Amino acid sequence: MKESVLHHVWQYRLFAANGLTTTGGETVEVIDPGKLNTDAGPDFFNAKLKIDNTLWVGNIEIHNLSSDWVRHNHQRDKAYDNVILHIVSKADAEVRRTNGEFIPQLEMKVPDDIQERYDELISARKWVACEDKLQLLPAVLISSWKSALLTERFERKTAAVESLLSQSQNHWEEAFYISLARSFGFSTNSQAFETMAKSLPLSVLARHKDNVFQLEALLMGQAGFLEKVEQDEYQLRLHKEYRFLQVKYGLKPMELSQWKLLRLRPDNFPTVRLAQFASLIFRSSKLFSVILETHSGKELRKLFDTRVTEYWQKHYLFGRKSSVSTKKMGEKSIDILLINTVIPFLFAWGKKKNDQHRMEEAIRLLEEIKPENNAIIHRWKERGVTCQSAFDSQALLQLKKNYCEEKKCLQCRIGHKVLTINK
Repeated sequence: MKESVLHHVWQYRLFAANGLTTTGGETVEVIDPGKLNTDAGPDFFNAKLKIDNTLWVGNIEIHNLSSDWVRHNHQRDKAYDNVILHIVSKADAEVRRTNGEFIPQLEMKVPDDIQERYDELISARKWVACEDKLQLLPAVLISSWKSALLTERFERKTAAVESLLSQSQNHWEEAFYISLARSFGFSTNSQAFETMAKSLPLSVLARHKDNVFQLEALLMGQAGFLEKVEQDEYQLRLHKEYRFLQVKYGLKPMELSQWKLLRLRPDNFPTVRLAQFASLIFRSSKLFSVILETHSGKELRKLFDTRVTEYWQKHYLFGRKSSVSTKKMGEKSIDILLINTVIPFLFAWGKKKNDQHRMEEAIRLLEEIKPENNAIIHRWKERGVTCQSAFDSQALLQLKKNYCEEKKCLQCRIGHKVLTINK
């Protein structure tokens, strides 16, 4: 028996309430199972029980075996002195508080149907363990769970923003610049873009914000694309400019090997993305401040509607000509930037400033964006789970990665419903 199953049965009162008795024969009436504790200490706080005719208020500890109490040294830990009931699958030993007092124990049986469904979910080799049950669930359940999942995802992304802020001495523009750079690398070159941004402070770029050529020189040079200069005249000019700026600011370029080009479409080559990034900084080196004054998805998209310089309109790589195009970022690419960086930063800003309106606005912006079109979302749709906006797709990514793949069916509202359906 897994302790997590016992936790679940106790938390949601899925046990047979009548006829409960301790191992000593005392009757047990559960008035309130208590609040689940996700930190150290007893498993449930502030439970309310009636044992025989005495009302008890205190904590609950759950183990598979009674002997786990001693195995975990709870008999020496005063944090467990307020435990009023020890719930176990099998009572194989007596348990005591630090002062030697006995603690009542209850052997709790998991209902057979719940155990069978749990075993089925855990042993399933499907893409989603409960996928054949999804169509049986009420739409309102899935909808409300999506909202909670999105909040979880925002909390996780807020933690990532706070980590960047800590690294940047609480400088919002610098943290945003690093996060945006990572998003510009998309999945293939995200780490390389982030490494480049961390090695090239925004303050350096800001000093050259009015000169897109110098911005390109700094970005291309720092990324390592100017180490070989035999390609063409434009690369030679950038190389010369970068060498001057490199000495001026004490910069150390990346290793070119950190970038990946294999199996990339030409529009996604890092040189093109760097040129787009330079054009974006040229338009505004304090982009996050501008974003804070922008209040619609349409206006936000305009901020990223940049064109590369003339050279890059005719090239994908140095010395490699292409048909002439503006190489503007596509709508899907801009949406990814909004989803992965802009909106999380707006939410984190609202949370930091205790601005509920800003946090709600960030969520509303997600509802204006089309759902992501990736393998995970496609497979959810195949299973009949609707996806109307990025709000939905972000929630479903959270569900798949943090619950389904981790087999956290007991912590999932859908899993809980599957376990208790018709009960």
